[in-house]
Amino acid sequence: MRSADIREQFLEFFRSKEHHKVKSSSLIPHDDPTLLFTNAGMVQFKSVFTGEESRQYGRAVSSQKCMRAGGKHNDIENVGHTARHHTFFEMLGNFSFGDYFKKEAIIFAWELLTDVYKLPKDRLWVSVYEKDDEALELWQDNSDVPNERIIRLGEKDNFWQMGDTGPCGPCSEILIDQGEEVSCGEDSCAPGCDCDRYLEIWNLVFMQYNRDSSGKMTTLPKPSIDTGMGLERISAVLQGKLNNYDTDLFSDIIGSITANTGTTYNRDEMTDISIRVIADHIRASTFLLSEGLIPSNEGRGYVLRRVIRRASRHARLLGLEEPVLHKIVGSVVDTMGHMYPEIVDEKDRTEKILRIEEERFIKTLQQGLNKLDSLIAETKKRNSDTLSGEEIFRLYDTYGFPLDLSRDAATDSGLKIDEAAFDKAMGMQKEKARASWVAEEAVSSGVYRDILERHGKTSFSGYETMEGKAEVLSIVKEGKEVDELNAGEEAELFIDPTPFYGESGGQVGDTGKILGDNVSIKVKDTKKPVGDLISHVVKVKDGTVKKGDTVMASVDEEKRRSIMRNHTATHLLHTSLRTVLGEHVKQSGSLVSDEKLRFDFTHFHGLDGEEIEDIENMINNAVLDNRTVITELKTIDEAIADGAMALFDEKYGEKVRVVSVENFSKELCGGTHCRSTGEIGPFVITSEGSVASGIRRIEAITGKAAIDHLRTRNGELKGIKEMLRTERPAEKIEHLMDDIKALRKEIETLRTSVSGSGGKDITEGVKEVNGTRVLTLRQDGLSTNELRTLSDNIRSKLGSGIVLVASVKDDNASFICSVTKDLLDRFHAGNILKEIVSSCGGRGGGKPHMAQGGTKETDKLDKALNIVYDIIKGTDN
Repeated sequence: MRSADIREQFLEFFRSKEHHKVKSSSLIPHDDPTLLFTNAGMVQFKSVFTGEESRQYGRAVSSQKCMRAGGKHNDIENVGHTARHHTFFEMLGNFSFGDYFKKEAIIFAWELLTDVYKLPKDRLWVSVYEKDDEALELWQDNSDVPNERIIRLGEKDNFWQMGDTGPCGPCSEILIDQGEEVSCGEDSCAPGCDCDRYLEIWNLVFMQYNRDSSGKMTTLPKPSIDTGMGLERISAVLQGKLNNYDTDLFSDIIGSITANTGTTYNRDEMTDISIRVIADHIRASTFLLSEGLIPSNEGRGYVLRRVIRRASRHARLLGLEEPVLHKIVGSVVDTMGHMYPEIVDEKDRTEKILRIEEERFIKTLQQGLNKLDSLIAETKKRNSDTLSGEEIFRLYDTYGFPLDLSRDAATDSGLKIDEAAFDKAMGMQKEKARASWVAEEAVSSGVYRDILERHGKTSFSGYETMEGKAEVLSIVKEGKEVDELNAGEEAELFIDPTPFYGESGGQVGDTGKILGDNVSIKVKDTKKPVGDLISHVVKVKDGTVKKGDTVMASVDEEKRRSIMRNHTATHLLHTSLRTVLGEHVKQSGSLVSDEKLRFDFTHFHGLDGEEIEDIENMINNAVLDNRTVITELKTIDEAIADGAMALFDEKYGEKVRVVSVENFSKELCGGTHCRSTGEIGPFVITSEGSVASGIRRIEAITGKAAIDHLRTRNGELKGIKEMLRTERPAEKIEHLMDDIKALRKEIETLRTSVSGSGGKDITEGVKEVNGTRVLTLRQDGLSTNELRTLSDNIRSKLGSGIVLVASVKDDNASFICSVTKDLLDRFHAGNILKEIVSSCGGRGGGKPHMAQGGTKETDKLDKALNIVYDIIKGTDN
């Protein structure tokens, strides 16, 4: 059975059981700082399980893209060495949000495995949590599994949680006996053993609890079901394979690898490991890059870079010295593109980024080799036989230099590595990375969740109006609910409805005021702490506000309109970038405030003046056209089918807002916008630059800010014209720059001339030492280049001899020593200079004919210059 059929039969089976088919969410979780990547099918339903969000359906089924590399769930080091470990994989899952529970989940699972997939019942085993008597009885009553093949296991095996915090509960695993030939051979081998005989194929999680940061578990609003079955694993079972890499999910990819590397699979174990690593990592890289992620040195981008570089490293082990990963992307697209069209759409861009990243890694690898060579030399110089584990880790972390390569080089040099120190440094780095992704607000949001459960999501009226009456539902001060707030106090106010926009989607939160019969409140910011619950960060100016009060909420209209101008302009910018630069451009981040807009996007080089001008012209022409801005509510599928652009790292509900600029752009967006482009006013790009490898950033302004900016620039230009007394300042400045360049050249010639002040020839200061002409000279204020020119001029004028010149500039002394060609058999400039600079605490060296050095101990300079005569005497004797 083909993997595509296995996936489709799973989805169709549960659709026949009244489950709503849900598309896979992004690999990059939205608004969940506890996770680096989506690592399970339930991630997109997390807020539904916790009661923060409701859906129109109570049952769901999905095939979810998952990634486990970095953070708690990290399988990267095992990939390639085992039959089942992957960084990227697909998770088939069915879910119930308070609809059905354990009984139905067990019945569905048994029916699918035995009636649809036709797995032999006598090879199936079941495990349950040791304290879950209910699940045990349900399996006995609703399946053909005999009692002796239903086993109890402890929390380590049969209690599931997504992370340190969040939904969790007991689980029941379904395993298949793959036979004694893959057993570990121990008498104790049984379900729960780490060998391959009893293979877990499906995990049924009975979601009953939510664990907070203190470890406390509270019962979820409605007991729910979350199941997960890896497509790679069930495909191997149904295709009669003992290794996931032998399934049709990998066959074409491995075929492409062997074709591009000139290798053969299943002939040599070490070669097979490298092929499997590349096969897994190219899938992960292709999917992550298709979602707009870019390799970088932090967070998710760092994990992506590690994955790419690990694959590239294994390509080197297969004998390739040139980039190859981009050539394998097509096989991933051919295998999985029918299910995930985004990898088809982004194929060209993915290939380009992979080629650039691999080229960069090859150069970095050589840098790492050079660093390792230096480290080996320093270690031997100390008469040590052990390379520093911390330094080897630094090579690994900075240059992506693998430990095994360092180990090989150390062995070749008769050394070993302090691997305990390496492991310690690695552990600290992992802990640091993991800590950076621990949710601060998310894990302490109990008070917000309580408010959401009592009052539901906040009704936002800000699309239609900027003020309106509202009821004060709750007041939160220092993390706790209070009944009232008095003058001078600061807290969070929850009112309903509200015209205030809560910060989200890159748009900043509104500010303004809230007034009541006896109270005046300043709204300093507006946020969304949980789901669609809107929090107003306030300070009471006068009076007292209490829960239940009726108030008038008013948004700062001038600021909001500036935000709206910048947000609509951001949509125009996104489309213009894709038109001018190409379809590979993807939004990578944004900020929309009242002062400016900032837009990060994927692109591989800086924009030239003509490209920036084209983009500005395209946007300003759209403004002059005064195109209508239309907002519609559609289902997500309708919006995408209608051509709306969606962002992979955004989370969208069943109904989405589609913001369309007439005949120009169409995007999914929950922000506030102008009614027509004419309201934007002038658009000016103020800066463009790089923020990371492959990521560019544009900052721009609109409206009054743009007018003020242009007026300031015009004033500066007017001042320059008056200063230069010309109407053509650029032409005048060009002439002045030519004059300055000529004068600098003239000054340099004078400063490096062999003629001193008053026209005296400085070569007259030559002394003879044992028949060798020697000249020393100190001339302060010269740069190193000027000093070198002076030395060359003196040497040419001298004809035969040794020249030592020095100069003090910016509290540093520089030396240049030169020896004429006829004396090179007797004197070495580098050796002479080393002895001179060592006498004054400096460093230097060079070639036989010329050497340079320096020192910070300028007070010893004159004495150091005179040492040359003694050196010449000693050398000549």
